[in-house]
Amino acid sequence: MRRAVSAARRQAGLSLIELMIAMVIGLVLMLGVIQIFAASRAASRLAEGNARAQENGRFAIEFLQRDIRMAGHFGCVNDQAHFVKGEGDPVVNIAATSGSGHPLDFTVSIQGYEAPSTAPGGQLTLGDTWAGPAGLPAAIAALNPRGGSDILVLRYLAAEGVPVTALTANTDSVVGFDATAGARFNEGGVGTPNLFGVADCSHANVFRGTYTAGSVTALGSNLNRFTVQPTGQTMIYRAESVVYYVGTSGSGEPALMRARADGNNGYGLREELVEGIESLQLLFGLDSTTEMSSTTPPAGNITTQAVASGVTSDANATGAAQWRRVGQVQVGVLARSPARSQAEAPTDAVNYPRALGVGFAPATASDGRYRTTYESTIALRNRLFGN
Repeated sequence: MRRAVSAARRQAGLSLIELMIAMVIGLVLMLGVIQIFAASRAASRLAEGNARAQENGRFAIEFLQRDIRMAGHFGCVNDQAHFVKGEGDPVVNIAATSGSGHPLDFTVSIQGYEAPSTAPGGQLTLGDTWAGPAGLPAAIAALNPRGGSDILVLRYLAAEGVPVTALTANTDSVVGFDATAGARFNEGGVGTPNLFGVADCSHANVFRGTYTAGSVTALGSNLNRFTVQPTGQTMIYRAESVVYYVGTSGSGEPALMRARADGNNGYGLREELVEGIESLQLLFGLDSTTEMSSTTPPAGNITTQAVASGVTSDANATGAAQWRRVGQVQVGVLARSPARSQAEAPTDAVNYPRALGVGFAPATASDGRYRTTYESTIALRNRLFGN
């Protein structure tokens, strides 16, 4: 009986070999679980990076589309039509040389600046120090735009105006309107607007102004050629001069930025619109009419596409005349994920991300961010022939 009990005791538990085999099996299973978790996490980060980059690119294009379509808006008659009439409209009661790139040069409704190596067929390497456009006006240079990206300037009267119901015309004309309707002048984060335009279907004036509820004092502007409503068609608008560029966000990341002219010869209000935008590329579609006048109006046919430096390099009235030909803008943006997303860098130049023909080669050491490009072709609806 003792022998049976002793034998049973000796056979109880696991042997060392059995224990080691069990541990190995457990480790193999654990390794498999870890690999599955790591692969799932990498796929999740890649999907998140893809989604964020797509979201950033789409938002950037949407912002640009909305404002580009407004370029040249001067009430019910656009800037081209005003110019072709040959009556000196729009009258800009601000000391800004035409074509100079001054923030308040409302004789030019759209203007661009081209970064080196960013014409179609050019190539930039991610991680390198990219050069910015040369010859920038001081007000734009003060914004510290990042290199490798074009810059776009747009000028127009805001989409929504307010009917002018009273007008005292003299050297500093006083424009009266409904105070409640005038609250729209503060939209878009503009606390105290000081740039305005008055327009009807015949004329337009742009000026600095002092805003109070229900009235604007037009500094240095005699508006005696306008007739108040309901007899006339006069409206008052907030005048906009905005510049789009790629800058550096507060977190040190590249971002699509927009700066708004402050009426004091600079760009006072700066906004970070979309994070993760590394490069902005532009192409301009030019009307077939090379010199617009009362006898040679725009034909409405876009026959040439050019980068900004191909439109003109003149910063004078000659350059302003060439920018007046622009009737279409092609926009391309390079967007990246805000954080590393396990993305692999392309090894073949055919697979490099491209925006309007500009290729972006991977850095020597990949940062693991997901990148994508978006492009859009935008007609300047205020310059459509016949408007």
